[in-house]
Amino acid sequence: MYPLRAEAAFEYAARLGYDGVELMVWGESVSQDVGAVKKLSKRYRMPVLSVHAPCLLISQRVWGANPIPKLDRSVRAAEELGAPTVVVHPPFRWQRRYAEGFGEQVAHLEETSGVMVAVENMFPFRADRFFGADQSRERMRRRGGGPGPAISAFSPSYDPLDGNYAHYTLDLSHTSTAGTDALDMASRMGAGLVHLHLCDGSGLPADEHLVPGRGTQPTAEVCQTLAGGAFNGHVVLEVSTSSARSAAERETMLSESLQFARTHLLR
Repeated sequence: MYPLRAEAAFEYAARLGYDGVELMVWGESVSQDVGAVKKLSKRYRMPVLSVHAPCLLISQRVWGANPIPKLDRSVRAAEELGAPTVVVHPPFRWQRRYAEGFGEQVAHLEETSGVMVAVENMFPFRADRFFGADQSRERMRRRGGGPGPAISAFSPSYDPLDGNYAHYTLDLSHTSTAGTDALDMASRMGAGLVHLHLCDGSGLPADEHLVPGRGTQPTAEVCQTLAGGAFNGHVVLEVSTSSARSAAERETMLSESLQFARTHLLR
């Protein structure tokens, strides 16, 4: 819901008929306050189904600078909120101590809490990513359509299947940015795929998080594959509405996304 606040997510979700929300813990103080989030959940009768740990570049200082206790705290927050899943990114390469013990920490937290810690697929970083979508398109045009040089900032890589985890989150904007085959990744995750970030992308180096169906990812096919199999996790519409020029346009984006999900997840 950026640039709106956490309460807006609960309000829109309740009004439009969503089943629940994913809490992104980041710079906004309410998102860091489990008690405040519980009050919003109760007020809007909207459960928190998952907690996204504060592991983005923009949230490196949220809940402290050490990522190890931050992941522990994310799991405790999920327990208190009744959320079965914590979404976390693979460690950054410069977080050496965290990276060395990450697999063991994830396994221990799952064993002792009952919360699934679902490691998310990411993407290589390119210089283009730090420009807006229009700027990225222009830079790609000048280069003849190809992406810029790529660097993996994650350990062991931006593909979580290069690690050894029990549970995974599949993000379809990230597969777009990485140039990864989303259906193949879903297949490789197998029964470990317990969480889907349903969104879209057009292949730009930027992480777009488009309304599903507005990009080039096999969004409908992924949903239909999960609906036809044994998937029993949550599908979260992680769609960016920051480009909306009005409340009506934001509501249209969220309604269209919800309708897409309900249409293609029918069993």
